[in-house]
Amino acid sequence: MRLLLLLPFIALLWIPFYNRELPTLFSFPFFYWYQLLWVPLTAILIWIVFRAESRGGKDVDEGAGQ
Repeated sequence: MRLLLLLPFIALLWIPFYNRELPTLFSFPFFYWYQLLWVPLTAILIWIVFRAESRGGKDVDEGAGQ
């Protein structure tokens, strides 16, 4: 599940993919809105990984006490 955290890392380091002006969104070049789009996407991915990890850790802790 932690591999999901590599998605924003790879997507934003692959600069030739988004180093262009078109398509624009609300007059923002693709270069800018692509990077800004990854801010909430990264937050969502971190939340997903956190929830999955905390559920997994909770199950292990409950079983260890018995």
